[in-house]
Amino acid sequence: MTDLDGLWWLLAALLPLLFLQRRLHQETMAVFLILTRNQGMALILFSLLFFPGVVLHELSHWITAKLLGVQTGKIWLIPERLPEGNLRMGYVEAERVDFVRESLIGFAPLLFGGLFVAFAGLYQLKFHLLWKTLMNVELAALPDSFAALYTQSDFWLWFYLTFVVSATMMPSASDRQSWMPLILFVVTVFGVALLVGAGPWLTENFAPGLNNILRAAAVVFGISIIVHLVLLFPMFLIRRGLNRLMGLTVVTG
Repeated sequence: MTDLDGLWWLLAALLPLLFLQRRLHQETMAVFLILTRNQGMALILFSLLFFPGVVLHELSHWITAKLLGVQTGKIWLIPERLPEGNLRMGYVEAERVDFVRESLIGFAPLLFGGLFVAFAGLYQLKFHLLWKTLMNVELAALPDSFAALYTQSDFWLWFYLTFVVSATMMPSASDRQSWMPLILFVVTVFGVALLVGAGPWLTENFAPGLNNILRAAAVVFGISIIVHLVLLFPMFLIRRGLNRLMGLTVVTG
């Protein structure tokens, strides 16, 4: 049976990424709150920081809806607080359709954002060179590998774009509303296929392609983790330093 190692790599990367995203969002918002002492102004700065990622997120919904023949309405890119206290960065109005198309529209930000992160991380930031150094345990070569990264032309622009896209590419709760019916449908289809004896055919013809997709997704999440890790500790230090300097206490978590 084909080893679905891509699934384990994906799960190993997904959970840390979700934690790092939330933590970095909290630290960033806290810094803006300390600097402005105004929640509304802090929200504006936070939104401006992540605006390119929000634009890609919402455009991916809109483009996918159009490709699937789904009518769309207003595109909203201005953040707002929801009644339960969560922050909604933007949204696209779309008509209610079948759960398959709604699921694809909801999944679109992760697909479009993942493609961008893979392109930026591998071809613009050259993170694969750093990964190769780490995998070969060439510790003496690490300083040169890091230097080769950030001395590239437009490195910080691509780093910023990779950060804001990876930080906003995850589908929201509303994006995931139609996923459960689709998941149940897919599980049912696979269950029936196994019962009728199609397991060997699926293993030989379907599993390798699925594993490659899962590996690619794990690479995207890995790139995102690197970017978030690079930024989280400095942002934490900035927030702690501002707390002491300005005599304010803004905590996260």
